[in-house]
Amino acid sequence: MADFALELDRITVTFRSREEDAQRYTAVADTSLRVRAGEFVSVVGPTGCGKSTLLNIAAGLLEPSSGTVKVFGEPLQGLNRRAGYMFQTEALMPWRSAIANVMVGLQYRGLADAQARGQAQAWLERVGLGGFGDRYPHQLSGGMRKRTALAQVLALDPDIILMDEPFSALDIQTRQLMENEVLELWAAKRKAVLFITHDLDEAIAMSDRVVVLSAGPGTHPIGEFEIDLPRPRDVAEVRGDPRFVELHSRIWAVLRDEVLEGYAQQLKKAA
Repeated sequence: MADFALELDRITVTFRSREEDAQRYTAVADTSLRVRAGEFVSVVGPTGCGKSTLLNIAAGLLEPSSGTVKVFGEPLQGLNRRAGYMFQTEALMPWRSAIANVMVGLQYRGLADAQARGQAQAWLERVGLGGFGDRYPHQLSGGMRKRTALAQVLALDPDIILMDEPFSALDIQTRQLMENEVLELWAAKRKAVLFITHDLDEAIAMSDRVVVLSAGPGTHPIGEFEIDLPRPRDVAEVRGDPRFVELHSRIWAVLRDEVLEGYAQQLKKAA
């Protein structure tokens, strides 16, 4: 098996407007990012800096303007079928029950309905929703919908898990519960994880490594930090660890100016 589950090598993404003058906007410039098999990597950066663009590149949903993507050493062509993607907003079908939502990916893979249902039920139980399979998304709380979406991704047993700010809309207590659940499930199988977040505390508490991106346009990595806090971790308790505080200070020193620059750019766009 290749050392790296996912390799983004010198990726540049340039968008062209549809207007007559065909203005160009470079969202990501000459960016390299690697995730080892079994490694949990978080990416932080200012709002609008291109974090989700990189995740879409890794998923095969967006083709870079230049650069290469490799999955376990092989060039990525089309969709990344070894990856599962947990979006910022739940990709749940409102007309399907919780268990039917978890089943759908398994059914697309050709599993018989009975087998897909059995696996879906097992995953709902693992995320604490064993008795809620017949509920529809509108009948579930925000945290329960997130658990369903997590089960939907993990049921496919992907080798790489891509997560785009999956807990940003949750209250702090539910968010910490979900973070700990993800860490527990990740520790069981040690999949490669690329996790996008605005929350530096979340990134440090969950990750093996944190990558800091610059403000856009032309975002690129400007810092990379190994997180040497012992595992297993409780995301609430680890925040009181002196080493956590030290790491937070070091990373924020790199990130702070970029956040201010990104905020200034957002204000300029709104003016």
